[in-house]
Amino acid sequence: MLRERVDLFMRVGEIAPAVEQAAAACITALRGGGTVWTCGNGGSAAEAQHFAAELVGRYKRERDALRAVCLADNVPTLTSVSNDYEFADVFARQVRGMTKRGDVLLAFSTSGNSENIVRAAAAARAGGVVVVGLTGKSGGRLASECDIAIRVPEPDTPLIQEVHLAVVHVLCDMIEGALASGPDRATPGGR
Repeated sequence: MLRERVDLFMRVGEIAPAVEQAAAACITALRGGGTVWTCGNGGSAAEAQHFAAELVGRYKRERDALRAVCLADNVPTLTSVSNDYEFADVFARQVRGMTKRGDVLLAFSTSGNSENIVRAAAAARAGGVVVVGLTGKSGGRLASECDIAIRVPEPDTPLIQEVHLAVVHVLCDMIEGALASGPDRATPGGR
């Protein structure tokens, strides 16, 4: 099991250009007063939350808080949209109501076929939001709705999610490197 993970991480160099493009898009949006939005389901929602939390808080460098919001965080909104419309619109409705041209949406879906994620990406693109998709090998339907597709070269969901977490950390490091004025330092509390 460990060997397959090592093998996968040896192959992910091919996604480096897309990761660099995603970081540049986030940096541009944040420098321009925009917001980085994230969404995902299940484990992908947790990764979306993790990325937003690192931007608002701090990854490794001291800096001002950055504008980042995970669309999976607001339970009353999730349940009201799901109840009044349908779950497939739970993120797209938020995208249409809250994002603005020049923002960035990071959409996490290991299959690339989660209907609510595909609809969110389509709504974002229609509103002038840069869409970054984090998917698995095929990219699914999400890939065609993205400006930047980060496709992990693997079909297995847990392995894809492990690489997505590494990508989240690389993005945080690149964004902080461009926007932070303070030095790297250990995180308080031993996190």
